[in-house]
Amino acid sequence: MGIFFDILGWVFLPGGSFFVLVGALGVVRLPDLFTRLHAAGLTDTMGAGLILTGLMFQGGGFPVTVRLILILGFLWFSSPVSTYALARATLASGQEPFWSEDLEIPETARIPGMVYPVDAMEGRE
Repeated sequence: MGIFFDILGWVFLPGGSFFVLVGALGVVRLPDLFTRLHAAGLTDTMGAGLILTGLMFQGGGFPVTVRLILILGFLWFSSPVSTYALARATLASGQEPFWSEDLEIPETARIPGMVYPVDAMEGRE
């Protein structure tokens, strides 16, 4: 049974690391605070959740697993609440979110025959 838990741990740890890496890229590359908050929130809940689950399988003993479950529960409850509060405060301060109407897709980047949401909003279908 020990090798089974090791394999599970080594499946969850890289999965969580992947979410953290993609979330970090999203925080750097996305255009405004609201989309960056979305990337950070996913990183916090999914990435840290998978890493902590992998550590539960690797950690071994009961006290370690209980502590990791408590940390995971705290993250799952506090991260969405703090992300929502920060987004709400930013919206209340007057910062406008980035809308797809502001997006211009260059003609060289368009796929022939594909209808883009920007075109549908402008009536250029």
